[in-house]
Amino acid sequence: MAYTLDTKVGEILKDTGAVKVLEKYAPGISKNPMIGLAKGMTLKTVIAMPQAKDAGLTEEMVKKVLAEINALKK
Repeated sequence: MAYTLDTKVGEILKDTGAVKVLEKYAPGISKNPMIGLAKGMTLKTVIAMPQAKDAGLTEEMVKKVLAEINALKK
């Protein structure tokens, strides 16, 4: 099943291939202690947070990463 903006962060973190892609774009993200707070949130929710905007995280960026992760599943 393809990941979307409605996928929870925790689901993506269970996928080792997806974590490798995430780490490519945001080194250390999967080991960051704050990621635990986001595990139950959808990507859409995370993107909407002011902290994400402050960090430069955009919907376009997340869609690009999701496309690369989903390409691994084909």
